[in-house]
Amino acid sequence: MKKKHIIFPLLFLVFGTAIIATISGLSIKRYIRQNEFKNISAKNNVTEKDIQAQKGKLFFEAPKQKPEKTSIKIYKGKRIMELYGNNELIGRFKVGLGRVPSGKKEKEGDLKTPEGTYYICYINPKSKYDYFFGISYPNIDDAKEALDKKVIGKINYDRIEWAINNKEQPPWHTSLGGEIGIHGGGSKYDWTYGCIALSNKDMDILKKYVGLKTTVEIYQ
Repeated sequence: MKKKHIIFPLLFLVFGTAIIATISGLSIKRYIRQNEFKNISAKNNVTEKDIQAQKGKLFFEAPKQKPEKTSIKIYKGKRIMELYGNNELIGRFKVGLGRVPSGKKEKEGDLKTPEGTYYICYINPKSKYDYFFGISYPNIDDAKEALDKKVIGKINYDRIEWAINNKEQPPWHTSLGGEIGIHGGGSKYDWTYGCIALSNKDMDILKKYVGLKTTVEIYQ
């Protein structure tokens, strides 16, 4: 009986020591990997912003100097907007879309968000939804497709083409629709008539960097 009483504690001690050693070894390896990653990141000037960008997370990191050139990319399927300053990603934000989020806008009242390359052509700082950046929808591609489908006539096509070629606001009151833009009001769901919606907090960031003629690319 005494031997059994001695053996069980010894076995418990041996197994316990082995478990502690294993956990400690894993912790040490994890610590080494983390430090190696930090050292590699430091050598390659990898910032927290770069790490967040690679992970596809929402973030914003104000540049040290205001960029000379800004641009916007919107990925409808991911409900994501990316803000670039001098071709460098400086922010990623969540967006809400039109109430019919699939497919590109083709006509007035279809509740879809456009797809294509546009630019900011109008700004309303006193919008109902905090702030409004109007985009140059319809562009020439939208107009040509509409002309081919007889949605618009040649006169309206020519007016749209002239406006885009001269970086002006295209006609917003044709059968193609218009007054599409980026505004605040919230991005939790797809609730707009075709616009791209951000939270008011994110709009406060955007309006510091975006101006007339800022390029806006909208993807599926």
